[in-house]
Amino acid sequence: MKFGGTSVGEADCIRRVADIVESHHAAGDEVAVVVSACSGVTDQIIAAADEVVSSKEQPPIETLISAMRTRHLRLLSEVAPDYTDEVTAIIDDRLTRLQNILTAVHTLKELTPRSRDYIISFGERLSAPIVSAALRQRGLSSVVLDGAEAGIITTANHGDARALPVSETSIRSRVAPLLADTIPVIMGFMGVTEQGVVTTLGRSGSDYSAAVVGAGIDADEIWIWTDVDGVMTSDPRIIKDARVLDDISYLEAMELSFFGAKVLHPRSIEPAMQKDIPIRVKNSFRPDLPGTLILRDKHQEKRVVKALALIEKVALVNVNGAQMIGRPGVAKTIFSALAEREVNVMMISQGSSEANISLIIDEAHLENAICALTPIVKQGIVREATYDRDVAALAVVGAGMAGSPGTGGRIFSALGGAGINVMMISQGSSEVNVSFVVKASDGKRALKVLHDEFRLSENLDD
Repeated sequence: MKFGGTSVGEADCIRRVADIVESHHAAGDEVAVVVSACSGVTDQIIAAADEVVSSKEQPPIETLISAMRTRHLRLLSEVAPDYTDEVTAIIDDRLTRLQNILTAVHTLKELTPRSRDYIISFGERLSAPIVSAALRQRGLSSVVLDGAEAGIITTANHGDARALPVSETSIRSRVAPLLADTIPVIMGFMGVTEQGVVTTLGRSGSDYSAAVVGAGIDADEIWIWTDVDGVMTSDPRIIKDARVLDDISYLEAMELSFFGAKVLHPRSIEPAMQKDIPIRVKNSFRPDLPGTLILRDKHQEKRVVKALALIEKVALVNVNGAQMIGRPGVAKTIFSALAEREVNVMMISQGSSEANISLIIDEAHLENAICALTPIVKQGIVREATYDRDVAALAVVGAGMAGSPGTGGRIFSALGGAGINVMMISQGSSEVNVSFVVKASDGKRALKVLHDEFRLSENLDD
């Protein structure tokens, strides 16, 4: 069971976590717990690290440490009063280490990826002992493990590390033996290299930690406890009648998460998918709700389209030129240049004439993308590289689309009927996702049109 930042952000939330874990333990389940930092803490630490490295004045490191101490000790006293002295000593030791490294970063005016990872791992170092103490307060046996102690061995790609295959063996040897008589509380978001250097796992890193641990102990299920009721047919902030999906396939969940659905990161699904372990997404604030089950099963609903996703703040880049036609290596040159500038490409479309390649990228990467492509234009490999910021990308996702004639016709007829122009289309060979680009001002309207067209607010199985 993984509990996110909002699920451990306040004393009532931590007590609810303890209730959930205790009830499953009492029912005879063996439970391993993975926790995130308390809500907002990692962002505070990242902001502090960025400030101290550039500050000429003495930065307010002590103010940050004091505020964190106050918050975490308050939570501790409310959820585990019998363990206040013991856990306070642990928290104070960790805050002293955090203060020391922030001071060193300020003195040296240097924040390396390696030291940054170590610094931002402290959110979980502070939350995990409190959650474990809350379980012990209930009379449950519990032990705290950091990423290294749990056996999460990763690549050395700081800030975005991936678990190595050896993790499965090390997790099985370190975590599995504890489950018979204790509840391990594992710090999410972090691992270590084979040389013992701390790494972090990138966005939704705690979800990924839970999936890696679940695969390592051969869990029956991996439960992701969050602050939403499950995976929804679309963004409920835009689509008021969006509903929670009862179940969804691994592939559908990955496609949705690639397109901005924040419930799970696609990387979090891979370890479970490899071991065929179902993932259950549930709301820790409403634990009685069934949530969404993510599993290998193909399409179970009657509808061909299951969900829609919208990404805003993207840019459309067009690379044109007749000189691209029949010229081997042009695509390699373009994408290698973008990769060197760390530009992530979300969508690709190329006409059969080979004279145009269209790309969708994060708007924040646009300047880097233009800098990468400008030399290619100057060398005459392509004629021009143009861009448009005023766009939004949509994804229509559903395993039922594979082999179902007419789905594309329904999508684009519905959009055409609403007067929405489609600027670019991309579809993978899996047929699980049809993606397209519209004007930014049409994005939310397109989402609503398609949600209505495919009756996603209705449960057709009722």
